[in-house]
Amino acid sequence: MSQGDKSKYTDKQKRKAEHIADSYEARGVPEQEAEARAWATVNKDDGGGKKPGGSGRGKSTGHPAAHKGGATGGKASAGRTAAERSASAKKAAATRKANAAARA
Repeated sequence: MSQGDKSKYTDKQKRKAEHIADSYEARGVPEQEAEARAWATVNKDDGGGKKPGGSGRGKSTGHPAAHKGGATGGKASAGRTAAERSASAKKAAATRKANAAARA
């Protein structure tokens, strides 16, 4: 098990860490490194163990890391006109077409 006492973590937090570690291991990360990263992610999301006892424990969380992507997505294109977005899409399509031709 990772360094440190896990007794203050809830069952849900432990399952979450296990799932994250499994995902890292599936991508080729060594087992100990995957477990360390998983617990770091749980701590970032939840701020540590949620069971009562100890300073600042047992508080609810908004899971900021897990929700950050949805809140920030789309801001870049929202400030541009339809013509600018269209030009960008056409440029991207041309780049993809050129790259595909270069690979063939």
